[in-house]
Amino acid sequence: MAPETEIETTGERRPDTPGGADGPDVGDELPPELDVSGYVGPYVFPNNSRRRVPGALYAFLGVVSIATWALTIGSDPNIVNGGFLAAGIALLVLAAYHFRAGWDLRVDEADALLEAVRAVGFPVGHASAQMGWRGWFSRPTWRILVFSNEIRPLQRGLVLVDGVEPKVLDVIVEDNPEDWSNLTDTDINGPPE
Repeated sequence: MAPETEIETTGERRPDTPGGADGPDVGDELPPELDVSGYVGPYVFPNNSRRRVPGALYAFLGVVSIATWALTIGSDPNIVNGGFLAAGIALLVLAAYHFRAGWDLRVDEADALLEAVRAVGFPVGHASAQMGWRGWFSRPTWRILVFSNEIRPLQRGLVLVDGVEPKVLDVIVEDNPEDWSNLTDTDINGPPE
């Protein structure tokens, strides 16, 4: 049994605790996944084809449920009833959905960015890619946000690129509505060297 310890009730912090008299200040800290010193390579988006694995499990369980119901149909079982048939059919329908929605992601973010640059019609500076899905069968779609290549971007665009075939689905280009007039060049570029 651990020995009991006294609790200080004075309300003062001890010097050896963080934020105490001589302790280190506790401030904001980057989460480990954003720490650049731990960089191990580019992020790889998970492939939608992984949905086929649970689909195969659902199909297996659905077939087992229906087979169990069918093998006991002539007898008077206490546990197996029509619920096994209903559950088996529901699992097979769910398996079919997973197989259909398990698209193979053949277009990576670099290919999608290349298609987006071709589609917007201006030189691209900063860009950001996000994976999304569209439709009932969750077809993967890249959403690429791009800005023109000026210090203060004059244009921006949103491009939707299909994740299965490298084709552009939609393009929206507009003048950048952000107001940069109150910033000086040192605010954007940093202090002069």
